[in-house]
Amino acid sequence: MNYEQYQPPKIVAEIGCNHMGCMETARELISLARDCKADYVKFQKRNPKELLTTKQYNTPHPVPHHAYGSTYGSHRETLELNIGQHQILKQHAESIGIGYACSVWDVTSALEIITLNPDFIKVPAASNCNFDMLRLLRDTYQGAVHLSIGMTTWKEIKAIIGFFAAENQAQHRLILYSCTSGYPVGFQDVCLLEIRKLYDHFQNKVKEIGFSGHHLGIAVDIAAYTLGAKWIERHFTKDRTWKGTDHAASLEVPGFQKLVRDLHHIHQALNFKQKDILDIEEAQLNKLKQHTP
Repeated sequence: MNYEQYQPPKIVAEIGCNHMGCMETARELISLARDCKADYVKFQKRNPKELLTTKQYNTPHPVPHHAYGSTYGSHRETLELNIGQHQILKQHAESIGIGYACSVWDVTSALEIITLNPDFIKVPAASNCNFDMLRLLRDTYQGAVHLSIGMTTWKEIKAIIGFFAAENQAQHRLILYSCTSGYPVGFQDVCLLEIRKLYDHFQNKVKEIGFSGHHLGIAVDIAAYTLGAKWIERHFTKDRTWKGTDHAASLEVPGFQKLVRDLHHIHQALNFKQKDILDIEEAQLNKLKQHTP
């Protein structure tokens, strides 16, 4: 990375399914993310009957007190918003000055979200080797494709980039997110230096590198940006004690406000001195420094 090319951070508040299937909550979270000065809100779209096997669909949720249905399938159905609702949320977001984006987990969901033509569509780590879905995004959607590489082998990452490169250099619409898939992730498993590894191998083969974090606090995100991540994505909720597995790995409003503030402060600080003695130093130089070579 050229250290003279730091850009303002692009910050994504991932609402995901933290709306708990409620449009009123979804709209409120969009407004709160805008108030935090996030650049985008991001939702999720799944077709549970396509995504899950019959056995997975009919099996109880592995964490019963977080379940919104008697089976995992019914739990996922409860948390889903239909494409019409997503269109309403996109319109609401844009009307108040924040971008809308969405993760898609299966072909049907990708087909639906493509019709909304958001600035970018995200591929979650769980679906990043669904090449039928990747082909759809590569060949029929013209926006940026953001893709998490949690729980993904190096061989798989190369295959994904090669797949996009095979069609009109579409890899230059591809943004890779360094990520560890856990909720939440301990600091020892964040593995921030993977960001530098991605730069070393793929800087000229993809559009940009980002970071998707599921850790606690905001210090890691600052380091990720300093290491070169141009996109910072964090789960966002109004209340971390709400029912659901993602809330505990999310930031509430005060934390997200501090994250946005600190990232922009770091952007201001990541520069070189324009001259040996800065203007702010002149008074202290004259007052305190008594010896020169």
